Amino acid sequence: MDLAKRWLALAAVGGVVAQALLGWQVVSQLLHYWLPVLHACFAQVMFAAILGMAVFTSKWWIESRPVLVDKGSPSIHFLAIANAAITFLQVFLGAGFRHRDMPIWPHIAGSIVVLGVMIWTAAALRRRFDESRELSFGRILLHSMVGTQILLGGAAYWSRIVTQDAPQPMPVMVWLTVIHTVFGALVFGGSVLVVFLCYRLVSRRGAVAVAIGRPAAI
Repeated sequence: MDLAKRWLALAAVGGVVAQALLGWQVVSQLLHYWLPVLHACFAQVMFAAILGMAVFTSKWWIESRPVLVDKGSPSIHFLAIANAAITFLQVFLGAGFRHRDMPIWPHIAGSIVVLGVMIWTAAALRRRFDESRELSFGRILLHSMVGTQILLGGAAYWSRIVTQDAPQPMPVMVWLTVIHTVFGALVFGGSVLVVFLCYRLVSRRGAVAVAIGRPAAI
């Protein structure tokens, strides 16, 4: 466990250094070659990695806990991972629009997909694991964050429309865009946290099948 913690810490430090170098390239290349989008997406990866390091090294993670059985289909692990992956794709689409590398409509379509998958995941958590305090927290987190983020996205886009003729970026547009971007990182972090919760608390079906099919050696 101590060795794993060291590797996690080294990976986090290396990622921060890589992100700083990438940011330097963004500035030196004058925001060209999709570098700002790559910089924004790698920041989300680093956020998820540091969040994972905090969770994996916490007392909660290493304490003994009852294992929950998932009887639904598709598995909650699949839903949680799909939810996090689609949320990350939405981060990419948002960065592409924000840095003028793509139009707005893929980001709008992505928000609808994210909303649908999050509702699906949260509904599965409620139906299958309503007795789990941690997974109930994850479900509430998903519902509240995605709703807030969609409202912030609408406000940020409205601010761009009403200030598009301004000679320079107006404060209302800058602030709403920044808040929308930061909250988007929190939504992705919340999605990743739900993945960690599911893998810690819910048994994977393949592991259960092996445990049942093979008698333990004495």
